[in-house]
Amino acid sequence: MKTAESCYYHLDVEVCPERVGQVGRILAAHLRLWDLEHLAGSVCHGTEALLRAIDEHATDKQAVIEMWWNGQHLITAIAENDRDLRLDQELGDCLAWIAAVSDGWGCCATGTGAKVIWFSRRARACEGVPLLPAPPAPTLREVRQLPRGGPAFAGAAHRAPSVLVGA
Repeated sequence: MKTAESCYYHLDVEVCPERVGQVGRILAAHLRLWDLEHLAGSVCHGTEALLRAIDEHATDKQAVIEMWWNGQHLITAIAENDRDLRLDQELGDCLAWIAAVSDGWGCCATGTGAKVIWFSRRARACEGVPLLPAPPAPTLREVRQLPRGGPAFAGAAHRAPSVLVGA
């Protein structure tokens, strides 16, 4: 089985409609590089939805995207710097979708008034690796041990020479 390495990716983004699709393709490329291609759809869709909402409602268009892979969980975090962006009004639909498709999510404020929205997806490192057929199980005949000499063989060994001598 393939062992998982911890991975980290950081991207500073100036959010605009043209960049949203580019960011999704960049994140998908990194997930393919990390052998997590099966998570690309939900991670990229959630990130793109948040970036579109930031573009539509925020006055500060700067955002930071970070992804961490620890071998079991992929955590994606999007930080934005707009103090006036309200989670319940402007980002409510995005957060509801993220809550539905992720294993965990949350939001926290930084000391500067920015917000960090994160979500995680659980996966095993080998989940995207194709399965190989298992070798066939041995039959009973292949597994059974042959007797190593006992009363049955001792008697047979003594009879064989007498048959030859009598012939």
